[in-house]
Amino acid sequence: MYINVMISCLHRNFFQFEPPQNQMHAIINIRRRVHPLVAAVRLLSTQPAFTIPIPSLLKRNSPEPQPPPPQNPSSAAAASDLARISEVLSNTAIQPGPDLEHALTAAEVDPSSNLLLEVFNRFVSAPKPLFTLFNWARNRPDYQFSIAVFNAAVNSLGKAREFDSAWCLILDQIDADPTRRPDSDTFLIMIRRYTRAGFPMAAIRTFEYATSLNFFHSDPDTENNLFDKLLDSLCKEGHVSTASQYCENRKTKDPSWAPPIRVYNILLNGYLRSRKLKHAMRLWENMKKEKVKPNVVTYGTLVEGLCRLRLADMAIELLNQMKTEGVKPNAIVYNPIIDALGEAGRFKEAMGMLERFSILEMGPTLSTYNSLVKGFCKAGNIVEASKIVKTMIDDKCLPTTTTYSYFFKHFSKTGNIDAGLTLYKKLLRVGYDPDGLTYHLLLKMLSKEGNVEFTLKIVNDMREKGFDLDLASSTMLINLLWRQHRYDEAAFEFEDMLRKGIVPQHITYTRLSEEMEKNGRGELARKLHDLMRPVTRSTKMPDTCKESRSGVMERAELMSDVLKTCKDPRELVKQRYRPEDDVISAQKLTESIRRNAELREAIRG
Repeated sequence: MYINVMISCLHRNFFQFEPPQNQMHAIINIRRRVHPLVAAVRLLSTQPAFTIPIPSLLKRNSPEPQPPPPQNPSSAAAASDLARISEVLSNTAIQPGPDLEHALTAAEVDPSSNLLLEVFNRFVSAPKPLFTLFNWARNRPDYQFSIAVFNAAVNSLGKAREFDSAWCLILDQIDADPTRRPDSDTFLIMIRRYTRAGFPMAAIRTFEYATSLNFFHSDPDTENNLFDKLLDSLCKEGHVSTASQYCENRKTKDPSWAPPIRVYNILLNGYLRSRKLKHAMRLWENMKKEKVKPNVVTYGTLVEGLCRLRLADMAIELLNQMKTEGVKPNAIVYNPIIDALGEAGRFKEAMGMLERFSILEMGPTLSTYNSLVKGFCKAGNIVEASKIVKTMIDDKCLPTTTTYSYFFKHFSKTGNIDAGLTLYKKLLRVGYDPDGLTYHLLLKMLSKEGNVEFTLKIVNDMREKGFDLDLASSTMLINLLWRQHRYDEAAFEFEDMLRKGIVPQHITYTRLSEEMEKNGRGELARKLHDLMRPVTRSTKMPDTCKESRSGVMERAELMSDVLKTCKDPRELVKQRYRPEDDVISAQKLTESIRRNAELREAIRG
């Protein structure tokens, strides 16, 4: 009630002469400022006792008091320019294109390379405004070309799948002087964006085009490095068969080419990431036949892959084997095993492996400790997870935001909002800067509980820290707002996504517009329809939804038929249990045992 009165007073006193559309935007922005303040006041009375150890970074980072250095005018000007550009790009009333260019010119900023890179990092989820900013900057007479800024623009377009625009930028610079040409990183960005978008052949064509250029063809090291990264990108995105076939084609075209060990390592990793054990073991056997000597990375890749497939025991056997062959294990080998044992709840064995690791010269790493924290948090044992954090601090291994993200995941899973927010406030108080993952987990936790006020406070904190909402975060916020019948704010966020160049999921659009229609907000639903009409998008619903619904309907129909014809309760029990199910289960178990035995033989051989 108090909030509504505040908004009403502000509206009456300050916006009575504004156009209706500007009034709505202003009101929504005011509500976003007022609600978090109220939420913060409510939080003061609900602080639970907390025991998770958190070292104070402020004490570590604070040197002895010294007189303040004289302020650098150039740095002050750069900070002022960053603030003005950020304000312009965040203004939801300014659309990308000529309007945004005029606003940037009016802001009177100096678009230096460092400034542009900082803006690109801050607004990584807003490709359309960033593209306008880049075009505005490079068309200024005083602009100094920077390959880092150029690549940032290409990456932003690739992330938004605006590949045609990205290629226009690249081709415009191909014939420029050597200091202004695209470099290997430019084409690597395109390769990675194509593979992530599901276009492996386009990624291969990009590699072949890059290596056909004179300034690439003359440098074999650059070509080989880009080839490795092409294979790595393909394998990481699930296109390992395409990567393997491309290697075979290269062998056919050039019989003198022998794949180096790093190529085998990349393909092994790709097969194991894709859960193709037989293919990985076949490649492992081929390496032995071709007398390719495995290195510590090879063993580390196999161990990590086996652990990812929950075959920790086989990974331990491989660890023992590599020792007998004279290959010294390192953190790359030990960490996945400790992680897998922790994930499986085998904490006694994980701690034993940690002791074995501790006697080595390098000792446990941050990743080692994080694996144990993750395992204990996943098992719901916060006390033991906290003990691991204390051990980290005692061993002079400072926990990171990733370490504490596992606690946030646990609190999100259990719905413990008070504990999550208390941890968040304590991290801020001692000098930690939350990362994007931390904010995402907080938003997930709060939106799941339907807590709008705290969610908006976290969104404001994100933006103040330089994090913009991406597709996942914006979707969570929109879903939360429409579930709370705050349709104007949901539509505002939806429109802002499109302004930044983020295409909302079709299911989000469908559910939001349907809810608006049901609740008498047809004009807003029509506005969304007009906004989405020119947008190229997929209209497929998630497969999981369709499969689960059809599966439920099929089972319901079968049970309905049984109930219509069957009057004996014992017959109903038979419908639930069939003896042949035991046979099928036994066959599956036998096949699994045989497969694991073959795998062990392959590893030992």
